[in-house]
Amino acid sequence: LQILKDATLFFSRGTPNLATVIPAMDHIDTTLATNATDASLNTAIRASLGMVKRTLNRYYNLTDSSEVYRIAMVLHPRHKLAYFKNAQWEDEWIETAREMVQDEFRRSYASLSIPNEAEDEAEASEEGIQVSV
Repeated sequence: LQILKDATLFFSRGTPNLATVIPAMDHIDTTLATNATDASLNTAIRASLGMVKRTLNRYYNLTDSSEVYRIAMVLHPRHKLAYFKNAQWEDEWIETAREMVQDEFRRSYASLSIPNEAEDEAEASEEGIQVSV
């Protein structure tokens, strides 16, 4: 099961981020699904791969209990909603991911004011900081 070793090494190096979890799980799932139906492999190996795939899917399903995975994917410059479309997620799931991002924005950021340049200069002046343009 080289794919599991590779995944372990990948996530053990550096600092993995949320946007790498779903693509990694998708890659592992695809590999397991392909090998679980490979008639050239021993029946016991194929059965084991099926069990590993079910275990992986149980953990994958846990990502549904937290919006942060999907939000991280949508906000990631490389992935966005295109990742879900390319992975052939159901349209309803893709729409849910989009709505999660919009809802989080409205809940956490929409009401925040963005200071303009004059306010920045006034604040800096109050703090005794020289601002040059």
